[in-house]
Amino acid sequence: MSLDRLQRSHDMLARVVTQSSSRTSARPLLQSLRWLPIRERINYKVATLTFKARRMSAPPYLNSLLNDHVPSRTLRLSSTPRLIIPRTRTELAKRAFSVAAPALWNSLPADVVDANSLLSFKKHLKTHLYQRAYYT
Repeated sequence: MSLDRLQRSHDMLARVVTQSSSRTSARPLLQSLRWLPIRERINYKVATLTFKARRMSAPPYLNSLLNDHVPSRTLRLSSTPRLIIPRTRTELAKRAFSVAAPALWNSLPADVVDANSLLSFKKHLKTHLYQRAYYT
């Protein structure tokens, strides 16, 4: 099932929950419900799994897929934890956890990545993804 079909189902569910007409635009409904679009929900799940793999007890096979980037010299960005993004040859390979998770992790702002607890991380992450989805 493609993401567009999932998004349409998600939009229809928002209309049902808010008891709106099927002709009503789903975007304001999703905003009022504070629901993330499907692509952002996927990013939320991947980022949360990455946080758990890095900071909490996670299966060793997930931890082994995430490698820390150690810069050769001190830079301004050296203070934020970065991950190595493996090179890929195909677009399909970019969707693998070992590639998508580091790319997403490196794109997150420092206040999200530096969260102390899982609850704090989830709160900051959802706020960041919500703002990125609806206000940019």
